[in-house]
Amino acid sequence: MSYNTRIIPTYGLKISKLRKIIVTSALPYANGAIHMGHVLEHIQTDIWIRQMRMSGHEVLGFCADDAHGAPIMMKAEELGVNPEDFISPIQDAHVASLEKFGITYNNYHTTHSAENKQLSSEVYLAAKSAGYIYKEEIEQCFDQDKQMFLADRYVTGECPKCSAQNQYGDGCDSCGVTYSATELVNPKSTLTGSTPTHKISEHVFFNLEKSKDLLKQFLKTVQMQKPIVSKLSEWLDGDLKSWDISRDEPYFGFSIPEENNKYFYVWVDAPIGYLASATNWADRNHTNLESLWGKDSEYEIHHFIGKDITYFHGLFWPALLENSLYKLPDSIHVHGFVTVNGEKMSKSKGNFITADQFAEECDPELLRYFFACKLNSKIEDLDLSFDDLAQKINSDLVGKFSNILSRSAPFIAKNNHKLAPILDESFLAETRAKEGEIYDLFESKNYSKAIKLIMEIADNTNKYINEKEPWKLDQDQAILVSTTATNVFKNLCILLHPVIPSITLKMLSMLNVNAITNTSLSAKLLDTEILEFKPVLSRIEPIDIKKFQNGEEKMDEKSEDFINIEDFMKVDLRVAEVIEASHVEGADKLLSIKLNLGELGEKNVFAGIKSAYEPNQLVGKLVVMVYNLAPRKMKFGNSEGMILAASDSEGGIFVISPDQGAKPGQKIK
Repeated sequence: MSYNTRIIPTYGLKISKLRKIIVTSALPYANGAIHMGHVLEHIQTDIWIRQMRMSGHEVLGFCADDAHGAPIMMKAEELGVNPEDFISPIQDAHVASLEKFGITYNNYHTTHSAENKQLSSEVYLAAKSAGYIYKEEIEQCFDQDKQMFLADRYVTGECPKCSAQNQYGDGCDSCGVTYSATELVNPKSTLTGSTPTHKISEHVFFNLEKSKDLLKQFLKTVQMQKPIVSKLSEWLDGDLKSWDISRDEPYFGFSIPEENNKYFYVWVDAPIGYLASATNWADRNHTNLESLWGKDSEYEIHHFIGKDITYFHGLFWPALLENSLYKLPDSIHVHGFVTVNGEKMSKSKGNFITADQFAEECDPELLRYFFACKLNSKIEDLDLSFDDLAQKINSDLVGKFSNILSRSAPFIAKNNHKLAPILDESFLAETRAKEGEIYDLFESKNYSKAIKLIMEIADNTNKYINEKEPWKLDQDQAILVSTTATNVFKNLCILLHPVIPSITLKMLSMLNVNAITNTSLSAKLLDTEILEFKPVLSRIEPIDIKKFQNGEEKMDEKSEDFINIEDFMKVDLRVAEVIEASHVEGADKLLSIKLNLGELGEKNVFAGIKSAYEPNQLVGKLVVMVYNLAPRKMKFGNSEGMILAASDSEGGIFVISPDQGAKPGQKIK
């Protein structure tokens, strides 16, 4: 599955050298909805991609769903579906959620793909051939009640280093150290609540110590924030433990080549998913992975990640790539977490917000602007305060930016919507003086500083209108002032385009600038007509956090009967053949029906369809049965499921039948 992004035209900026760039965002895990934490990272990535394209560079964006691991396996088991059936609709939902925020990639793939399976084996075998792989027996946590080895996230306890409570079995969120689940103090199985035992199993390891020299050199050359480099160097200078890259069955993932019943740990094939997504795109675009990501490729590799996965991207990932055919990252940009109204996001606190929920309450592009106002090159957490969001939008976008055109438009309207043939060249030049600095700030991920400079231009332009007082001037002079301000506004739209692309395109369309070309910043709007001004932006009120406290999926106000995808996937619908049907003595509406479900056997159900069907009309008919509906004890006997039928307002009943070719027992998806 791929989702091709819209390519933004090149703009007329002075560039010393055009670059080829590949950009990735960390892969969202395929067991839940896109939430505000994801949105922050993907907005940051998307702004940078758009900005670099506007600067004339060739930029390819790749992402995917991280679709393997024990949590997905366990969730699918809980819902009674195959893991493959579980992850597919989630990938579609992730793409749709991101698109609401204007976020698209050249390719959005999945780690559960043929490309990723092949590449994971290839990279692993290269490391094995180079002597980086060995096997060793280890103690693991084992849940006696569940009769399975426990994945790291299914064991919690106290961190063995800092004693932080409720830490998972692979690493501490508090101090950042990694460890084995068996090292946790007072461990508990999150599946059963029992205390896990320790059991011996042979595992496959990657010798990270052997990559120490490479990693030290990597940290000297990679573009990364200094605090992150310092932290990685601290880990590197310490006890660099080998990396356990295998998991025992049952596990949803790829089998390790040349091993029996061993699977790649999800953090092996997850970053390789970047390569797989690029491969999937390359195969459809007349190129290949070697050209994009090979050791001699001209493309720079830029990763955007959260601070919680720094260890994996800064140490494990380059070490894994060392003996492969593919180059190491050129840049890893790390960002902080999202808090909501000053608190960590939490479902229990009622402040866990999904992307879809937010999009129901507020224009998603306004969040793009708000995040851009706060994002910089540091690794600071970013607070989503709804009061601050409303204040920033009302002050900046409405009060400063949009206000320029709304104040200028009435004077231009009096001139039959036509701009003057001349403008104030001196003031226009003054407003353009910092364009280069703004673009440099965007490139260095200092979005907040870039936005500050853009708003200074908007501020100065509003002051210019105040000082010139066009309402006191004759028409020609008033049009000159308004034409000057409108040209500045056009340039502000271009400067803000990476941040609020949809809003700026609407604004530019009113100026009859229907395509942003490479001469847009330097081109002047003179002696030309523009459209009647219609407000694109308006003031907003702070969002009430209570709107997000009714579950992960917000229901439509006109319908309280919506369910989320996880609810739907709990329903097991099967094709069934009616083999017997009869009236039920003493029942006015019911028929007793025996169903054949192929290898699943037979079921008896009572159906309230007596008014529409005679028993002999149903025998031999294929119907749809809710197979996993709990049996219902009725006075006539047990009903072991339900068959589906439609009805109308006049009492008509219509049993739903599968198409020809369907077989009893087949699952309906």
